[in-house]
Amino acid sequence: MASSMMDAILALVTPDLRQAIASRLGESAQTVQSGLSATTAATLGGLAAKAGDSGFLSQIMNVAATANTQNVLGSLTATPSGAPSDGIAELADRFLPMVLGAQQGEIASAIAQHAGLSASSVNSLLKMAALLVLAFLGRAQASGSLTAGSLGSLLRAEALSLPSYLPFGPVSNPGGGVALGAGAVTAGPGAGPADSRWLVPLVMLGALTITWLMFRSMNSPKGTAQSAAYATSSAPSAAGTAAHSARESLGEIMAVKLPDGSSLHAPGLGMEARLVKYLDEGTVAVSDENWFDFDRLLFDTGQATLQPQSQEQLNNVAAILKAYPKVRARLGGYTDDTGDAASNLVLSEARANTVMRELIRLGADPARLEARGYGEEHPAADNATEEGRQKNLRISLVILQK
Repeated sequence: MASSMMDAILALVTPDLRQAIASRLGESAQTVQSGLSATTAATLGGLAAKAGDSGFLSQIMNVAATANTQNVLGSLTATPSGAPSDGIAELADRFLPMVLGAQQGEIASAIAQHAGLSASSVNSLLKMAALLVLAFLGRAQASGSLTAGSLGSLLRAEALSLPSYLPFGPVSNPGGGVALGAGAVTAGPGAGPADSRWLVPLVMLGALTITWLMFRSMNSPKGTAQSAAYATSSAPSAAGTAAHSARESLGEIMAVKLPDGSSLHAPGLGMEARLVKYLDEGTVAVSDENWFDFDRLLFDTGQATLQPQSQEQLNNVAAILKAYPKVRARLGGYTDDTGDAASNLVLSEARANTVMRELIRLGADPARLEARGYGEEHPAADNATEEGRQKNLRISLVILQK
């Protein structure tokens, strides 16, 4: 599935944060993940329903700016229980009524019923989802890649996929009604009073889908298929060719010794060898100018899904991070300048978070890693050429502390 705002926002939830939330709520990590997906989709759905209201979007951007100032995401991840502080919780309490209005209770009840969560847990997860959405929007706005106008476009593009994240999301029903997930009731003509509680969220989601379809039909050239908003311009063959050429230029495979007595095998001119040399040079001070580009990572085109060929380098970098226990690092995601800047920012952040999660899975300390998307910023080469664009589609690492 193509990378999306949903992917990028959910990627902000680290395994440790998810487990902390699950422990605090007394729920399983799996149901918390499902609940966060549903509550985040509902929150974005509420935003998308008002994507054409410029005044509303300006208000949302103001709240997002406040969230960025308060470092919402940092506060959540720094708390052992993953619980928002009183001040940050108030921000969620302010944001949710703006987005969901009187439908908030109906939507929470529907999610609780079908996700197997308690009502109190869903309300907590709605607040968490609101804060994650605000953290994402605030960071994108602060980077200069998101405005009220571009937010509207992103939300319209997102609307069609949102029902798939909801446990009661509508699916195609040839009979003309709105079909729910397996085992659910069907709301339609003649539905009894017991069914009425589902109508508000379903009508809202159905309206979102219809609005998006109308928007697409009005803005798409006839006979032209619209690709996902988050796809880049790079064809798989071009990416594969570029990766092959890059590998050949990295020199012979050699053993790179690590301070814990282990060694890894990597190209002599590659990222891992250069990173270890930098970490071993005690006289070289840490600088945010010294970025190390991963040179053997491959993603599916327009997505944040790593291809299997990436595993070798990920294993090596995880081993390096484990061998240098004092190191703190940031992963940065970048794109070329093809397409919408805000969409590119979403993709770059999703890819950076994917790499961070994989390094953590391989044993890197999550407390010493962070990830950020930079989109089109800081190009490594000229975007006017295919070769330059390929170089700009990258993941980089900077050492924050040796």
